[in-house]
Amino acid sequence: MRHGESTWNQARRFQGARDAELSPRGGAQAQALAAALASQAIDALYTSPLRRARQTAAACGATLGLEPTALDALREVGLGDWEGLSVETVVERYGDHYWRWLMTPADHPPPGGEPMAAFADRVRAAVDALAARHPAGRVLAVTHGGAIAALLCGCLRLGLNAVWRLRIDNASVTRVACPAARLLSLNDTAHLAMATRGAAP
Repeated sequence: MRHGESTWNQARRFQGARDAELSPRGGAQAQALAAALASQAIDALYTSPLRRARQTAAACGATLGLEPTALDALREVGLGDWEGLSVETVVERYGDHYWRWLMTPADHPPPGGEPMAAFADRVRAAVDALAARHPAGRVLAVTHGGAIAALLCGCLRLGLNAVWRLRIDNASVTRVACPAARLLSLNDTAHLAMATRGAAP
């Protein structure tokens, strides 16, 4: 699942490997996500080490009675020089490079950014390792939109230039059967309807 809304999501700032925390809306999303999982049997809980993911995982772990284990390989793609900048600033400073990255990110990484192929390889390796560690179990991994989308490009046999065409909302749930990499559900946000009603957009 993707973490709840962060303060930088709210402000439309590039995060990448930076360590933003959940916004108040993101905290409500994390609690709604935890409540939706309360009746499910989950065998293990893992999280990206970044704070927005750890805070989301902590809410889920408190409900499930599980201690989240941080895995560095689940962190978001590094966005290099763009991290910390607003979308508007990146568009103003980098112009065509930003639009090329948006349409073909594997071919046009941000300056100093992590190559998309290396990013996808580390996320897939992490998921494969979790599947091997829990061969008959149900594992919950709290990570990032880019990480989930990169994994799904492999599952769906899409090139990595399609990564930003897959919508992965904050606090959404995507289910994949491993090791077959079979997609079971994508971007499920039904549990958020009541939690975010009346919240700021």
